[in-house]
Amino acid sequence: MIEPKEMNLNEEKILVDKIRAGNELAFEKLFRQYYRPLCVFATRILQDYEMAEEVVQDFFVKLWERKEGFIVDTSVKNYLFRSVKNLSINVIKHEQIKLKHAQQSIAEAEANDYKDHFLEVDLELAIEKSINELPEKRREIFRLSREESLKYREIAERLNISIKTVEVQMGLAIKILREKLKRYNTFLFFFVPFYRK
Repeated sequence: MIEPKEMNLNEEKILVDKIRAGNELAFEKLFRQYYRPLCVFATRILQDYEMAEEVVQDFFVKLWERKEGFIVDTSVKNYLFRSVKNLSINVIKHEQIKLKHAQQSIAEAEANDYKDHFLEVDLELAIEKSINELPEKRREIFRLSREESLKYREIAERLNISIKTVEVQMGLAIKILREKLKRYNTFLFFFVPFYRK
């Protein structure tokens, strides 16, 4: 395969102007001439040919998408290689950040035996079981307070009962739940809501 000869600065300027004007043949010429050398160059930085190809392909896609802003101060060759070098370095930095985050997550997972989490899950299940074991009317009143955050007056109006009845039933419900869930006393504060009249 015959390698295309390198363009002089005047030929490069004409090619760049054509690309900026949307000439696809000019862009294809640039791509064919520099794609493989840029991939080899990026591979030396990234130590991964597939990743290098992605970087170079992404570079050319963005170059075409922003072709109107394709301005070269030095030579096209310098511009292309400098751009791909910067993109490759950014990829390395991003991979290092991901690796650091992954290592941190692994370290935290290994250090945490999740006993507190399991206790919280157990408590949530125990609360639900205890609520379901309440008498029907008491359970309904408790759920309206706990799940819909209704005040005692609002519950009384909805169920067409007295506020006093709501207070008594809520008091009994809380008393029973605290008794059944007393072994979870440390965590109970986070799971039993605050009830307002």
